[in-house]
Amino acid sequence: MENIALIESFSEFKDDKLIDRVTLMAILEDVFRSALKKKYGEDDNFDIIVNPDKGDLEIWRNRVVVADGEVEDPNQEISLAEARKIEPDFEVGEDVSEEVKLVDLGRRAILALRQNLISKIHEHDNTNIFKHFKELEGEIYTAEVHHIRHRAIILLDDEGNEIVLPKDRQIPSDFFRKGDNVKGIIESVELKGNKPTIILSRTAPVFLEKLFEQEIPEVFDGLITIQNVVRVPGEKAKVAVDTYDDRIDPVGACVGMKGSRIHSIVRELGNENIDVINFTNNDQLYITRALSPAKITSIKLDEENKTAEVMLKPEEVSKAIGRGGHNIRLAGQLTGYEIDVFREGVEEDVELKEFSDEIEDWVIKEFSRVGLDTAKSVLEQELEDLIRLTDLEEETIREVVKVLKEEFEE
Repeated sequence: MENIALIESFSEFKDDKLIDRVTLMAILEDVFRSALKKKYGEDDNFDIIVNPDKGDLEIWRNRVVVADGEVEDPNQEISLAEARKIEPDFEVGEDVSEEVKLVDLGRRAILALRQNLISKIHEHDNTNIFKHFKELEGEIYTAEVHHIRHRAIILLDDEGNEIVLPKDRQIPSDFFRKGDNVKGIIESVELKGNKPTIILSRTAPVFLEKLFEQEIPEVFDGLITIQNVVRVPGEKAKVAVDTYDDRIDPVGACVGMKGSRIHSIVRELGNENIDVINFTNNDQLYITRALSPAKITSIKLDEENKTAEVMLKPEEVSKAIGRGGHNIRLAGQLTGYEIDVFREGVEEDVELKEFSDEIEDWVIKEFSRVGLDTAKSVLEQELEDLIRLTDLEEETIREVVKVLKEEFEE
């Protein structure tokens, strides 16, 4: 019973780790073989018999009987006198099997065994956690706030698994307290050492896509497909949807009556403004829809270089650009085109790149990034709007405005 009692003491914590007895016994055999190898130099001549039903295992040491005084390898050989203490009728050349009790390994070895067993079970547990969450990559997951750090929030799920929500994967308006439930997407799972690191994200475009699947039955059933999703987390998103069923209005089905269906998604994302548009293979029409709510007068496409020159009435330009330049930037990401905006009916305008001698290229690119490609498109904006739209300093903007005004005053 000595072995059973010791093994039960080793494995008393197994229930907390949800490890089955058969797996535990396999780990035990591995651990004991390591201990035998450390004590005797090798374990080839040991038989370990596992009895998972009884929760027991037996260790037998096999040696060859040699004449007294001729023992060269005590692990592999046993003297005739010692062998006959086990069985009085043993003869030289016969095999002797002797049971090894765990207590015979010594107190230090047993403590080391226990520590090694704990380590092996944790390793087994971590491997299972890694495999489980690896299969959940790209899926929505909910966990509870356990600890709030400067660069990340540590979450725990119902099984006690630790999940990390980094600061840069949080929506800027997110604010969580300990005990709050947090929903996100399992973005990645990595093994660092033997411990799995599970990263949750609320900013990934796929999170928005999965929320659509969760909240809109037609998307979940596959009647409506999501072709593309682009986001500025917490600010604005554009979702292109399509359907093979002509009887379904995919945009209407996603938005719902008075926005009823999309409302819960918007709320989950910190009131992120979501534009749902019909997908089409007609690039010109796709860009027109992507720049909504602006109404476009005409479009000139360069399909080879993936650029689009869009003509709008002056009052529509700010709608096309959007707050912070988000609308035009997301439309470009959604369609794959670099979109340049031009005002209809504006004469004697000059492209900003013509001022490269006086204005640095990186400044011109920053204005172009928010759809301001010409001198008049910049001059028509208020100074406060230019500061808000771009990442430029007020002094830099004033200098640009001064240069442009001088051009038109000449």
